[in-house]
Amino acid sequence: MNIDTEAVLNEVIDKMRDILKIRANDIPNIELYMDQVTTFMDEKLRYTVRTGESEEKILTKTMINNYAKNDLLPPPYKKKYSREHMMVLIFVYYFKSFLTINDIQILLQPLTDTYFSNESGLGLDEIYDAIFDMGAERMQTLENNLRDSFSWISNSFEEVPQEEAEYLRLFTYICFLSYDIFVKKMLIEQLIDELSEKQKERETEEKKKDKKKKS
Repeated sequence: MNIDTEAVLNEVIDKMRDILKIRANDIPNIELYMDQVTTFMDEKLRYTVRTGESEEKILTKTMINNYAKNDLLPPPYKKKYSREHMMVLIFVYYFKSFLTINDIQILLQPLTDTYFSNESGLGLDEIYDAIFDMGAERMQTLENNLRDSFSWISNSFEEVPQEEAEYLRLFTYICFLSYDIFVKKMLIEQLIDELSEKQKERETEEKKKDKKKKS
């Protein structure tokens, strides 16, 4: 087995820095047709696609239509998508790798309901940039954690033959990364469940108030 895990790690870390480079000003501030939306996403996010899947579209027309149908994305105006639509789609693209459509809808609905096309206060572009700026600040910490774990595991299984040790170190590193993902996914899901309950409580209260007004 001849896998250069460190080289793969370095490659992913380089890509990781690019994840946070799409700022609001990098997104065209004009309304785009569907073909222009899918082309933009392909150009900006192609590097995130797994090896062997390079021919697949980052986001297809069917996907985007389904997002609008399932209230993940506000409907386009006259079949055109704004800069804000593009920002929401970028969030959806990252979330969909580990969250269900229902979870993403619960998570995004308060954001789009309150800040989409908001002209009187905090705008979606400001929120988008603030989140990505904070992510960029934490990137070095994440990189250090990935490298520290790799360095620690690299010294394990020294008592077995070299080829076996390489595989066991690789397997152990993947296990450590998987545990981290598993725990964080559990936390995200629990937080979304809490958000969903709060939204249901708010809707129930609003219905009660409407009943009182009508009576």
